[in-house]
Amino acid sequence: MFLIGTDTFLISPLLPTLSQLYGISTAVSGWMVSAYAIGYAVFALFAGPISDGQDRKKVMIWGLLAFSLSTLLCGFAFNFQLMLLFRLLAGISASFVGPQVWASIPVVVERKDVVKVMGYATAGLSVSQLVGIPIGSYLAAVSWHAPFFVISLLSFTLLALIVFVLPQLEVVQRKRFSFFKIYAKVLNNKRALERLFAYFVFQTGSFTVMTFISTWFTKSFGLTLAGVGTAMIAIGGGNLAGSLFGSRIVYWLGLERSFLYELVALIVLYLILPFVHIFWLAEVLLTVTFLVNGFIFPLFMTTLQSTATDARSTISSLSNAAMYFGETIAGIVGGILFNQFYGFSAISLFAFVMISISIMLYSGSGIFKRQRQFN
Repeated sequence: MFLIGTDTFLISPLLPTLSQLYGISTAVSGWMVSAYAIGYAVFALFAGPISDGQDRKKVMIWGLLAFSLSTLLCGFAFNFQLMLLFRLLAGISASFVGPQVWASIPVVVERKDVVKVMGYATAGLSVSQLVGIPIGSYLAAVSWHAPFFVISLLSFTLLALIVFVLPQLEVVQRKRFSFFKIYAKVLNNKRALERLFAYFVFQTGSFTVMTFISTWFTKSFGLTLAGVGTAMIAIGGGNLAGSLFGSRIVYWLGLERSFLYELVALIVLYLILPFVHIFWLAEVLLTVTFLVNGFIFPLFMTTLQSTATDARSTISSLSNAAMYFGETIAGIVGGILFNQFYGFSAISLFAFVMISISIMLYSGSGIFKRQRQFN
């Protein structure tokens, strides 16, 4: 998850260099970032059902092999068109790997450890968001080829570990469904659809805040680019800590109460943020907010996985698509709110409303009631 997440952000520091190399404008250069995300988001819808009909370990191996090769080829892209193609292929390949991680965790670990191990995978994503851009910057200082070569080498190393160390993920013989039958099965699963929609609503609110923190810090507190980067490290550190240690709260309170209390804590924090006008207080509150976000993300994945035990990869893929779609809407809506209304106050209140709605949706799905044992 760390390598897949890092590859998303890896190219950002390279955009000025590659724009000059390829003779393209800054506006067009953003497509080198978007190509990866589009490939992941679109093909995630197909990767899940395909994976649920196959051996998940084999899907992960072939997906990671394609990811490693695509990333390697990015380092040899001598024009803009080839870079777009290889970035697209890397995103498509990653869409076959990521869902297998979430889907395999309930298979290879004991039930009592599922939330904890989901947190470890989440931590991989959190770290990638924290260090993806700095890694790209440091490696790019050597050569623009270096970031792609290093990530590719690490991916090939991970591939060898998966081949020889990861156990088989097919512990029992499962029914094999066609692509359409798997989607029909999921679409007829009311509980899964309710939770997917609630997750989409939550992520729309959460990503609106995440997207415009830097803008808020720059415009309201006068931070430099370096200052924003330093501030974001602390906030990302909160997210990482929450991912690693959130399972302890579940052990103390139980999954249902932990989920509810953490969602309520988030809406309280987002309700307070509009009244903050001191930088250090904003930094502390946002760090706490993303600490709670880190607590809660493994619970999203755990509860989603429990809704369809024979279509785990499809559920994982749909959750990824919901997250990316929420991120897309967040960028559009957030820009309007920030520019046309009351800056970050409007952003924070929007997150408060969206997460409040998600609590009602989750409550309607019965998630806060005492659940039977997760499969």
